[in-house]
Parts: sequence; C-alpha cells; structure tokens
Amino acid sequence: MALSPKERVLHSRLAAHTLHSKYDSKALTASARQAFLDSFEKEVDPEGLLPVPERQRRAAHARKAYFTKLALKSARARRKRAS
Repeated sequence: MALSPKERVLHSRLAAHTLHSKYDSKALTASARQAFLDSFEKEVDPEGLLPVPERQRRAAHARKAYFTKLALKSARARRKRAS
C-alpha cells in the first residue's frame, strides 16, 4: 500500500521524533559535523603541506566564506519571493 505525500510526511516525522527520543542528537550527528568541518581544511590544503595553525586559519575563513555565500543566496531568494 502506497502512502500519500501527507502520510509520508507524518511517517517521517514520527520516525525522527522516535529516533531523537532515544538518542542524543549531537551524538548522532557528531561524525557528520566533523567531516563537514574537516572538508574545509582539505579544501584549503589538499596535500596537507601547511602548518596546522595556518591550515586552521585558512579553513576558518573558508567556512566563513561558505556561510556568507549561503546568507547571500538566502537574502536574494527572500527578495525575489517578496517581489
């Protein structure tokens, strides 16, 4: 029996609430968050040649650039929806 789109949403919401009631959300996503943060270091120093402090400094700027780009895209989308 196929679920309707509304039923699929409810089923997914039930599963998410059940999962988060049993486990710590931070623990569930810790490895994914770490991999995401590590990706910025790999982006700025793919061969691992930079000293650690310099790699971390550049990675911090790469993260800030990434999130600033997301904020800019969001602002443009909101402006487009408003007009």
